[in-house]
Order: sequence, then C-alpha cells, then structure tokens
Amino acid sequence: MSDDSGFHMPLAEFRRHGHDLVDWIADYLETVEQRPILATTGPGDVRAGLPAHPNEEPESFDAVLADLDRVILPGITHWQHPGWFAYFPANTSPPSILGELVSAGLGVQGMLWSTSPAATEVESLMLDWLVELLGLPGSWRVDTGPGGGVIQMSASDSTHTALVVARERARRNGAAPQDLVVYASSQAHSSIEKGARVAGLEHLRLLPVDDELALDVGALRDAVARDVAAGRTPCAVVSAVGTTGTTAVDPVRAIGQVARASGMWHHVDAAYAGTAMVCPELRHLQDGLETADSYTVNPHKWMFTSFDCSAFWVADRQELVQTLSVLPAYLRDAASETGEVVDYRDWHVPLGRRFRALKLMFVLRSYGAVGLRHHVREHLRLARELADRLAADPRFALVAPVPFALVCFRLVAGDDATTALARQVNESGRYAVTASELPDRTAFIRVSVGQTSTEQRHVDGLWSLLDALA
Repeated sequence: MSDDSGFHMPLAEFRRHGHDLVDWIADYLETVEQRPILATTGPGDVRAGLPAHPNEEPESFDAVLADLDRVILPGITHWQHPGWFAYFPANTSPPSILGELVSAGLGVQGMLWSTSPAATEVESLMLDWLVELLGLPGSWRVDTGPGGGVIQMSASDSTHTALVVARERARRNGAAPQDLVVYASSQAHSSIEKGARVAGLEHLRLLPVDDELALDVGALRDAVARDVAAGRTPCAVVSAVGTTGTTAVDPVRAIGQVARASGMWHHVDAAYAGTAMVCPELRHLQDGLETADSYTVNPHKWMFTSFDCSAFWVADRQELVQTLSVLPAYLRDAASETGEVVDYRDWHVPLGRRFRALKLMFVLRSYGAVGLRHHVREHLRLARELADRLAADPRFALVAPVPFALVCFRLVAGDDATTALARQVNESGRYAVTASELPDRTAFIRVSVGQTSTEQRHVDGLWSLLDALA
C-alpha cells in the first residue's frame, strides 16, 4: 500500500495558515466598510475565475488563499458591512467566529448524547439560558419542564417541523389528513406556505390583516368556523411576532385562545424580533406565549451569532419526539435507554448535527445579558430616530409602526419614485435597503437597523443620502 500521509496538510502548516486566516478575517471586519456593499461581479464571473476542472495534483494552499481576494471577495455581498440595512441582519461577531472555528476543529457528530455528551448538554443548557434571557415560559426549560429547546438550521426548518408535529397530533386524534387546515396572516413568512407543502397539508388560509398589518383575529375565528362547518379540521395556526415585511405583531394571546378552543397547534414565529425580548420592556409584545405549542427565534439574525443557529422550543417535547423518532438498531445504546439523556436526533428531521451550540455559548458568555440589551436598545433608538426624521419630512410617509428596529416608509411622490429611491441607495455602494410592497401593492422601502457594527454615523449617513436623493 502506498504512503499517502504527505497528502495531509502538516499541522505546522495548518498552524501558520490558521494564524494568517484569523488575521485575514480580522482585517476584513476592520475594513469591510471601505468596500462596495453589493457584489461587483456579473453572472458566471466567480465560476470563470476558478479552474474549470479539479486539479490532479495537490495545490499550494497559499494559492488557494490568494483566490479569496482575487475571486471570492468581488462576488460577496457584504452582510457584515455597517451600512447593511437590507432584509434583516445576518450578524456574526468575533466570539461567534471563534466558536465556529473550535466546532470545526472538534468535528463532532452530535446526533446522540453518547456520540458527544458535551454537544448535547451545552445545547440544552444554552436553550434553557435563552428561556431565561428572553422571558419565555419556564416550562419550556428541558431541565425542569415538559418542554425543551433545540437548535435548527433556520426558522423555516423550525416552522416545517412544527407543522409536521401538528399534522401528526391531529391524525392521532382521528382527523383525516386531507381535511387538515393551517391558518396564518397574509403577511406571514413564506416558510408557512412551504411548510404546509412539506407536511402535505393541502389547505392553507392566509388571512386578512388589520390597520397595523397584524392578523385579524375576527377573520381567524370566521375562517375556522367555516372550515368546521365544511367538515374540515383546523390543524395549526401561526402567530408572528415581527412579520418579515413590516415587523407587525400578531395578537398572540387572542390567537392562542382560538387555537385552544379548536384544538389547533399554535406556533409562534419570532425569528427576527425574538432577540429583542432580552429587553424586558418589550416582552408585552409577545404576551400570551403560554398558549403556544412551539416558538422560534434566530440568534443568527440579531444576536451576533453566525448563521446557522435557529432556536426552536416546544411546550411538550414528547409530542415532538413521538413524531420524529425512528430507532434502527445502530442508534440504540445504553445511555439512550435510560431515558435520562436527550438525543437531539429525535428533535428535527436530519440525523447528523454539528456542534452549533458552542458559538452560541461563546456569544452569550462574551456579551452577557447587559451587552445584548445594550446593542438591541441602541438599534431600537437609531431606528426610532430615523423614523422620526422621516415622519417629520413631508416628502416621506411611514407605512407601518416601528415596534422594533425596522423602519418602513415611502415617498409621497408615488410608487415609481419610491422604487427608484431604493435603487439609487443601493447603487451608492455605501448602503443597502430592501424594496417591498404592501398588501395593496403600494411600494415601500425597508430599513433594518441592526448590523453588528452599525453606529449612529451610519444611520445619519443613510438619512443624508435619502434627503439628497428625495
């Protein structure tokens, strides 16, 4: 047998390149503000800049690293740029990056408690910490209650999982699969529609909203009554604490009461806005969480934790495990059979799972509750200050309330002017915003304040540009 040990990177070389890469990342974060915020490449440019075929012989790693600057960076849209006001944030931070590095180095497979006890126990502890930090029901702690939390890849995965569990509960209660109905606001995230498809739920009702773009509970009651009269079975309803379009807040308690009265699963989507609940003064916006069967928030949006890290809780973990557990012989072991450990393979669709909780632990311990609250409150202040400037200027009109750090506005000159303004801002190279539409197709602009390094001067700069272009 030939000796192929030379094909592995020597650890001394790994150490050197590792130090170089940490320096490269630090330099990138330090200078990203100087780069054009949107990618400068055209379709196919990045692919064309790399070899068309795999190399037969090993290549110098220095050559590989050189392509980061030459090929990769021109094709990057800089989500870590402090002028990033588009979509919602997808934040990272130095503690999170270091946590990812350690996780990659350990390379563990955390499908069972026994395959790396630390991966499971750190995750369950971090999810219990978040219960406390976000003011969630104490019964959702895995250490003391019937519920529990798990890290999913995204809020979409969390929602899809919730709908599958809701379907199975309804089927166990005797409902016919073809009769099951899901309800949500017309402003709910697209993952609700996709999740219903994934779960094989044929009937989805996207319901009207009120003047603040929150789900109309009266419309929900009427829709449920119509479906019951038609012989269908209400299966699940989704509340949004911060819709994607405008961060509208659905009335969680009232929706939960309808859900309980009709036997529906109640899922709460707080993917973006859930992070704001580190601030006790905002928790009234999620009043009624004790009526929820499941809940999701993304630390990889506003909590400085690198993608992917979506936290998902259930009020009763047995319903989740009962739905998703499949136990072949090769996954049975003594620790699992004691019933004293958590096997997260039963808490989501994939079997394999990374040590994602490590970066979350690095972030939570590095920032502390005080640090997280400071940054969230500062982003809220900056957003409300921008909203006040827009509201005071007769050229602009706010189109939605500002409960969190998203400001939605339009030019009174009309849709074409509003769309053109968004395009001009993005073409500036210094800022990125998102153009969108209200339910009546009215054009508006979303400004999401919350990138890790965004400061007062960046919001002031955006306002100056809006003022000049309007």
